[in-house]
Amino acid sequence: MNILAVGDIVGQIGIKELQKKLQKIKQEYNVDFVIVNGENAAEGMGITEKNFKDILSAGADCVTMGNHTWGKKEIFNFIDNPKLIRPANYPEGVCGKGYNIYNCKNKKIAVINAIGRAEINIMTDNPFTVTKKIVQNIKNEADIIILDFHAEATAEKKAMGYNLDGEITAMFGTHTHVQTADEQILEKGTGFITDIGMTGPKNSVIGMDKEAALKRFITSLPEKYRIATGDAIFNSVLFEINDETNKVEKIVRINN
Repeated sequence: MNILAVGDIVGQIGIKELQKKLQKIKQEYNVDFVIVNGENAAEGMGITEKNFKDILSAGADCVTMGNHTWGKKEIFNFIDNPKLIRPANYPEGVCGKGYNIYNCKNKKIAVINAIGRAEINIMTDNPFTVTKKIVQNIKNEADIIILDFHAEATAEKKAMGYNLDGEITAMFGTHTHVQTADEQILEKGTGFITDIGMTGPKNSVIGMDKEAALKRFITSLPEKYRIATGDAIFNSVLFEINDETNKVEKIVRINN
């Protein structure tokens, strides 16, 4: 079983890059299941229904979210779609689902989404206890469990990896838009990478126009962020999973 996780889609340029490259990558790497983080698809803030449909039609099997989940109000029109997953540690009673289980090649794949608390500034429940509880509840239902942990701090992401090591198949981080080079299989067998990067403008500051970002940093004056233009980059990670043990055997970073 080969599962591909695609880094945060940033704007229309990111969606076009996904449409351009995903099918080719799926064929080249014999990909069975694709998870795409789409919380920045609507020009950097949230996701529209068209964005969602475009990502699915490009070849994604499910779309995860993050701190910009509610960036576009129209998400409430399709939040209950089983292929859309919002952070599981939003307070109880919030619409949408924090995880779902999908059937793929006689395997049941659970995908969980959670959001970190360090430097995120959103009031959420504890991601460590929430994800642990979900895993305990579904461990007998799913053959493979994957977590997209949308968090800022690398330490928080690494701690989450150890929190669930041996209990989930793999965990990948999103949110920083910068792919890390620390892919590894943790001590108890869980595949891990701190962040899988982004799919969006290449010559940018995490997807945003360089000049706008520089003005903010140099002058400390407010400057509206805008999506950068030009060439795009496709960041993703492939988890190669043993069909007998359901454990990650190899992690491959893919950058196109």
